Amino acid sequence: MKKTDLYKNEGLKIASQMKQAGTPNRFGNAAGTELSRREQRKLDQEKGLVAFAVKLDGDLVKKIHALAQSRQEGINETVAALLVRGMAD
Repeated sequence: MKKTDLYKNEGLKIASQMKQAGTPNRFGNAAGTELSRREQRKLDQEKGLVAFAVKLDGDLVKKIHALAQSRQEGINETVAALLVRGMAD
């Protein structure tokens, strides 16, 4: 048997082992369940949250992202806090 045939057979063996291997835990069922959009919308409505879309300058958005990261909170919470503070003045 030639050396190239040995490598070919080894490659086929590895390929078949990969096909028979299961899905890693970080994918598939073990990845956790994400909420569908409908379920997420229902949870947001129960909390009293309303979608509010605005168009902002790119530099302002970068500043908001930086502020959210420095506070270690989400964008939604950061923008809500900024709006509340701005409306109080």
